[in-house]
Amino acid sequence: MPTISMFYGILIAMYVLDTEKHHLPHIHVRYSEFKAVLGIPEGELLEGDLPRRQMKLVQAWIELHRDDLMADWILASSGQTPFKIDPLR
Repeated sequence: MPTISMFYGILIAMYVLDTEKHHLPHIHVRYSEFKAVLGIPEGELLEGDLPRRQMKLVQAWIELHRDDLMADWILASSGQTPFKIDPLR
């Protein structure tokens, strides 16, 4: 699972060819013991849980990098490694 960004202790990853469980474009998020799957481009929670503050940070990051995330999803869906995306600052 390639990590595409890290900020404030939050890890964002995109599984290559992970379309069996979640059919929509999405990212996997880890923070401490929490794990969540968020859809892109809207940032809706598909699975799991994050603390409220970290959820807001990730959703803001998704908003800022929507185009980059969709481009990475296209790469990952075709079996290519997604590019790193700048962290939230």
